[in-house]
Amino acid sequence: MRTLIVGIGALGGTIAARAVHAGLPVRLAARNTDSAKALRRSGLRVTGTGGEVRTDAIDVAAIEDYEKGGQFDLILLATKAQDALEVAPRVLGLLAPGGVILPIQNGGVARVLADSLGEDKILGGFSNLGATMVEPGVYEQKNAGHLVIGELAGGVSERAERVTRALGRAIEVKVSSNMTGAIWSKLLINCSVTTIGALCSQTMREYMETRAGKKVFRRTYEEALSVALATGTRPERLAVDPIPPGWASNVAVEKHYESWVEAMIAFYGDIKPSMLQDFERGRKTEIDFINGYVVTLGHASGVPVHMNTGITDLVRQIERGDLEPSPDRMNDLAAQSAD
Repeated sequence: MRTLIVGIGALGGTIAARAVHAGLPVRLAARNTDSAKALRRSGLRVTGTGGEVRTDAIDVAAIEDYEKGGQFDLILLATKAQDALEVAPRVLGLLAPGGVILPIQNGGVARVLADSLGEDKILGGFSNLGATMVEPGVYEQKNAGHLVIGELAGGVSERAERVTRALGRAIEVKVSSNMTGAIWSKLLINCSVTTIGALCSQTMREYMETRAGKKVFRRTYEEALSVALATGTRPERLAVDPIPPGWASNVAVEKHYESWVEAMIAFYGDIKPSMLQDFERGRKTEIDFINGYVVTLGHASGVPVHMNTGITDLVRQIERGDLEPSPDRMNDLAAQSAD
């Protein structure tokens, strides 16, 4: 598949390096001309999990240069969520007949793009692949993660299988027949583990040692799950069952719930939240597509989302520079809870 990768940050750069090294017909779209020139000079290098690869000859240009022509069977959007919404309509004309755009951001990006551009042009996707950018062109892969892709309408399609075969030569790709459920399961983790950790500048393991942390995590997760179920979504199991014990029966099963929490901590507990890295670098976060997305859908479906609303407001205050990430943020949120 003739492929264009848009966004050469940590995730896009890692995928691009492995794709070029594997011999895939890949071109890259950088943010601007200066970035493209720098990447042409440096090439791409990935270290860490999966082994080291280096590619000195890469085909990269500024995104606007591609708007003059060219056709691609696959356009992979590896930008920040807010940038994906801006870029997708611009690159739509670059698709070949039957081509597809694959956004791999967290949250509601794929759904928003499908609603605006059409499901025939959009595949759902997200990444469990962890990577960091050491410097432009140099990346470190942190885990043996993979991409999850699939049709937002459900089922397994020929085009999803085709994309999997192509990208699977470079990185691991899995197809989900319940893509919307899989996206929501990742969103549940982003809303709770990632955002809460960013606010209090702690890992999940650290903040779950406090009474406030346990209360905020539980309320945040349960609100988001209630919204998912209210929209008719059946969350898909990823690393841990997305439905806490006792949910359907509404019976107190605290011992089993604690075991479920322990499983969550075992898998996610020591990860530094990506949103915290955004705070540290002074970058805009993806809060509107994570907890903010849950708040929007909660209001539309009549589901109470008080904790997610409070979290969203605090993140925006930190973005503005009015607050700093701190364990005090957890106490602020816990105080908002009525129980």
